[in-house]
Amino acid sequence: MKHVAAALGILAALSSGAARADTVTDWNRTSIEVLKAANVSSNPASRSLAMVHVAMSDAINAVQDRYARYLPDLPTVPSASAEAAAAAAARQILVQLYPNQKAIVEEAYGASLKAIADGPAKIEGIALGERVAAAVQADRASDGTNVPDTYRPVTTPGVWVPTAPPLFAEYARVKPWALKSADQFRPGPPPELGSALYARDYNETKNLGGQKSSARTPAQTDAVKFWTQINIGPAWQTAARELSAAKGLGLAENARLFALLNMGVANTFITDWDAKFAYNFWRPVTAIRNGDMDGNEATERDPGWVPMNATPMHPEYPSQAAIISGLAVGILEAVFGPNPPIPFTATDMANPRLTRQFQTIAQLADEHNDVRVWGGIHFRNSLEVGRDMGRKIATYLVDNAIKPTR
Repeated sequence: MKHVAAALGILAALSSGAARADTVTDWNRTSIEVLKAANVSSNPASRSLAMVHVAMSDAINAVQDRYARYLPDLPTVPSASAEAAAAAAARQILVQLYPNQKAIVEEAYGASLKAIADGPAKIEGIALGERVAAAVQADRASDGTNVPDTYRPVTTPGVWVPTAPPLFAEYARVKPWALKSADQFRPGPPPELGSALYARDYNETKNLGGQKSSARTPAQTDAVKFWTQINIGPAWQTAARELSAAKGLGLAENARLFALLNMGVANTFITDWDAKFAYNFWRPVTAIRNGDMDGNEATERDPGWVPMNATPMHPEYPSQAAIISGLAVGILEAVFGPNPPIPFTATDMANPRLTRQFQTIAQLADEHNDVRVWGGIHFRNSLEVGRDMGRKIATYLVDNAIKPTR
């Protein structure tokens, strides 16, 4: 009953107008709009969102000094407008990263500045935000995201391998946000092919994840179709915005929340790619078509098996969607308490008529994990390991980054 009452309270707040956006959440929406217009998702999108939100957090705290700054060397300007500083920082990051989307950015920037009274504080805030953005840009200029892709396919001389290059293999060596190294939370190896655990996972994905599966329910199929990669990340941003609005977080608190969330999401792509390319574990479509070669009597080969989802072009272990869900749940629970109720609607980025309803962040996280098996692109153990990795990253960030100053 407590969860029901809390959920009703949040719904009442959202419908009554008490819940409102602020500069941070406005620019979170604008950033996602820019990424959609630029057709950017996955690894590069996570980097961009982290840069925007770290810049806003540092700019706001250079004024309010509520939380430690990611880049502590810039001077404080307590007389500046924190809102103007945040807007100017976000604008500069987005225009620099996506100059072709400048019209979207400038429209949002104009709306932000219009809401701030003219005067010295506004002028100081704009200048401050631009300085902070430049510092964040300089910090990430050599983070390793722009190095050449030198991935070397594993093969035997003369034997064909798929020739499409893997997606963003260079992220395995990228500088993380606040973590000590990309391999700080690298898990142990995937299950041995001859193990009972591997057989369990193999047969679950084989039965539920095939294109022609008769075991997968219509509801599970609908969920798989909805949760394409482009929808997973924005859903967690929506969850954070709605929880923030319901609780009435202040500007500095919002800045911290979204900076932690988006640094964390960016870290999931870095730490996951480190693990993926360290272990190079095969995807279900390869494993199931070669089930007679794994030395496990419980894994029967299906030579014509095809997954429901297209197989991503990077190794299987661990699951990226699971690491994001573990990270997001960890950050949101740290800010809002254990398993906060969050009745909200996830909307398809490509087709706004398609939606899914959730009552808790745990429900959202569970579905994000399950659809990777139902879609035939992951094994269950990779989801369990991934979620644990995400939780560990969240705990480390909360304990070590953007901590309260008083």
